[in-house]
Formats: sequence, C-alpha cells, structure tokens
Amino acid sequence: MGTRNRRFAALIAPVAILALAACEKTPEPPPSGAPDKARPAPAAPAGSTSPGAAAPQRKGPTDVAYDVPEGWQKAENPSPMRKATFKIPRAEGDAEDAEMSVSQAGGTVDQNVQRWSGQFERGKEDTTSRQDRKIGELSVTVVEIHGTFSGGMGMPGAAPAGPKPKWALLGAIVETDGALTFFKLTGPEKTVTAAKPAFEKFVESLRAK
Repeated sequence: MGTRNRRFAALIAPVAILALAACEKTPEPPPSGAPDKARPAPAAPAGSTSPGAAAPQRKGPTDVAYDVPEGWQKAENPSPMRKATFKIPRAEGDAEDAEMSVSQAGGTVDQNVQRWSGQFERGKEDTTSRQDRKIGELSVTVVEIHGTFSGGMGMPGAAPAGPKPKWALLGAIVETDGALTFFKLTGPEKTVTAAKPAFEKFVESLRAK
C-alpha cells in the first residue's frame, strides 16, 4: 500500500467507529412498577385453601324414630316447640296423668341435664341418676330424677304451675346433628315408676330416622 492510501485509511477510521457506535442503541429499562414477565408468580402451598372456604359440616342423624308403647296416648302439642306429646295414664291413687314431650333444642347434654335437675327441689331421700348409653348408632343419655317438681316450659302467657311434691322424671337425650333430641316423661311418682319398664323399651327402640 502506498503512502497516500495509508493516510486515507487513517482519516476514515475514526469516522467509521463513530458511525458504528451510533447504530448500537442501549435498551431502555422498563418503567417503574411494570410487571416482570420473565419472573413467574410464586405457587400456592400444596393443600392450602382460600380464606372463604367453608369448613366441613358434622355428619350424623338429624332425627330419631321410635316405637310408641301400648297404652301411651298421642296428644295435641301445647307448643310449636314440641315435635310430639304423649299422655301416660295415671296409676291408681295419682291425681294426674304423666306426660312425655318430644322436642329438639341446642346446648350440650350436660347443660340440659342440669336444666332438668334444676326443675326439681330434692330432699335427702330424692335421687338423680344418669347413664350414657350407645343404642345402635345413637349416643343416648338416660336421666331419672325424683323430688318436688317446681316447673318447666308451659304455655306462653300462662301462669307458672305450683310445686308438685312426689313427682319424677324419666328422660332420654339423643345426640343428633344440628340440635339435641329430647324425650322427657314427667308426672306423679307412682305413675312414672309404673311406666319405667315401658320407657326402657321405648329407649331401646330409638333409631336414626
């Protein structure tokens, strides 16, 4: 290469470098707050549930079927809270028939046993007994109370009944779904005692409905 050509190459080299630098543009950074598409969102932990997910409900029988003993007479319910009412004919010498109510309500078994016990004024010779049984698939608590019956749930607006000495209660509380089911037999002590064998057969007949 001649001296002239070498001088010409030396002159155009800086120009070529400047042109090449102008063609290469540095990429601008994404605007602040823009999502990073290249980075995936973190996965939810296995087995997690949404905050609004409903908890599983307790399963079990919602109602109870039974066999009514011979001689028990079905009566009109005095309150819409009753599912059924039965009259048990009085024993000789008693002034009243006994009555069994069938109902459903909330609360625990212990709370309702205490409520029944609180309806009696008991002396030294009066007793309260409780048995927890398993009858088929049902959990049943059987209660027997003797004493002076001081009251229960009467008709709305009615005057409370006075204390009734020498009365008794035979009750069964069945653990059913949503609410407990109650079978409560109350009446004069002689009548309730005479009805106890039939009540025991009645309890043994309880089954899921």
